[in-house]
Amino acid sequence: MRRYLPFAKSLTQRYRGASEPFDDLLQVAGLGLVNAIDRFDPGRGVPFTAFASPTILGELKRHFRDRVWTVRVPRGLHDRMADVEKAIEALTEELQRAPSVGEIAERLGVDEIAVLEVIEANHNRRPLSLDRPPGTEEGDEAPGAEWLGDEDSGFERVEGKAAIDSALPGLDERERLVLRLRFVEDMTQSQIAERIGHSQMHVSRILRGALRRIRDRIEETP
Repeated sequence: MRRYLPFAKSLTQRYRGASEPFDDLLQVAGLGLVNAIDRFDPGRGVPFTAFASPTILGELKRHFRDRVWTVRVPRGLHDRMADVEKAIEALTEELQRAPSVGEIAERLGVDEIAVLEVIEANHNRRPLSLDRPPGTEEGDEAPGAEWLGDEDSGFERVEGKAAIDSALPGLDERERLVLRLRFVEDMTQSQIAERIGHSQMHVSRILRGALRRIRDRIEETP
């Protein structure tokens, strides 16, 4: 097998400009080489390299077709990409420049929208890393992860306030007054007792009763 590894590497060179790491492609080509060795029959009189070449290239093509897409696209769109890539390669060689969308569409006999759809799918077949800066302006080097929102602890307070607000109508005016003096104005029970003209023990009973009804109401809320 080692004898033919340089041959497999030479076939892999065709895809060096692809988005896949070259070392990964070498491993795929090596798998194709192993498959070719397993199926090769010397009795047929065919040179091994002639037999192995389509097997290795087929393995590489299947890799690009089935494994490199993080974002899956419809099969028809996927298949058209190969046609667009071949047209771009041929037109670039003929024109000595990058072809326009219109020129690609004309070569393939399709409308420009179909070509644009393929090009857009190719550009977005992999999501961007969160470590990649989201902007392109100079100085904008913060990774995208820093732009993501974090869990807001205020949500729990909002939910709690909504639950309490729904329970307050079930309390009488005196209970609501005691709750406001205790938890909004931060008065002590003795200060509240002096304020409303009741004993501290009575204020304590009012607070316990009001809080119990609020708690029961919150537990009943789905």
